[in-house]
Amino acid sequence: MNPRRLFAIAYKESLHLLRDWRSLALALAIPLLLVLIYGYALTFDLRHAPIVICDQSQSRESRELISLMTGTPYFDLVGDVATSDELAGYLMRGQAMLGLIIPRNFAQNIAAKRPASIQLLVDGSDANTSRLARSYAEAVTAIYANQVMVRAMGTARRPGQADLRPRSWYNPDLRSQNVLVPGIIALVMVVVAALLTSTTIAKEWESGSMEQLISTPVRADELIFGKVTPYFVIGMLDVAIAVVVGRLVFAVPIAGNAALLFALSALFLTGALFLGLFLSSALKSQVLANQLAILIGFMPTLILSGFVFAIANMPQPLQWLTYIVPARYFIVILRGVYLKGIGLEILWTQALFLAIYALIMLFLTRKKLVLRLE
Repeated sequence: MNPRRLFAIAYKESLHLLRDWRSLALALAIPLLLVLIYGYALTFDLRHAPIVICDQSQSRESRELISLMTGTPYFDLVGDVATSDELAGYLMRGQAMLGLIIPRNFAQNIAAKRPASIQLLVDGSDANTSRLARSYAEAVTAIYANQVMVRAMGTARRPGQADLRPRSWYNPDLRSQNVLVPGIIALVMVVVAALLTSTTIAKEWESGSMEQLISTPVRADELIFGKVTPYFVIGMLDVAIAVVVGRLVFAVPIAGNAALLFALSALFLTGALFLGLFLSSALKSQVLANQLAILIGFMPTLILSGFVFAIANMPQPLQWLTYIVPARYFIVILRGVYLKGIGLEILWTQALFLAIYALIMLFLTRKKLVLRLE
């Protein structure tokens, strides 16, 4: 590999990139936009879920329960109705997510130390949010039940009752942003790498300049690494932007080694760049290569990597399919370094898979370009 020819190809590609300021601006704006959009819009935390209450008891005990329910940031009281039919209207019109019905004998049952039942109605049209809202409401009700038990028996536990004290490691506050922001880095790198490099060789074929390159002494390796180098620099800059925005805007710190994070990000980025270059050289069409890059790069990273949807909850065939998605291993690395602070002594398996992925894509790209240049 001749360093002068390699530098010449890299310099030529850099000039093309700088002259196409729209693509350059898009490449630098993508990480900022994705981090902000996903960081704010995509969340698994429940906040301000609208609730309507039908308090038929109108007692001190029912008001204590309502105060406890609406005094949290999880629920916002949007209606106080007299009948269950009015409550059902709120749920039907989508004005409330939950409806709480407190029966007339609620206070009497508590005073008599009998089970005091209340009814919680949940709008199940949004299954995930509804399940989360129901679990939060059950937790608040359990807190109220413990308070009643303390007043009645002087203790929150019955004799022989298990005392569960849960504690969350690595993400004590269970903030969605702490989980999502690291995963966005993988999404950013796939978008920038696969979409930008997927057109670089195809553009040469469509403009007719590839024939001029073929007539020069340039070799396939020099063309590959020369084309990839400018996009590698942009990709690593995008990683830095995503990390900084995640820290400053969403307060997501890196618990582990930042240098290890960037090193393994560079490994994943290399494979993604070679994937885009392979598609570009194989298809010779910018539009087709770009569309295929979205199909086999962006979509699997979003859906099958564990970034948004837990792999364990997927059907078994899809779980097997995730093993060939490189972002699956990179997501484990990102969350391991970000949240757990672990290093290569644990993450070496994922790093090995990323290295194999990069080598396979380099081999396929080189093989395709050698055939094209011959």
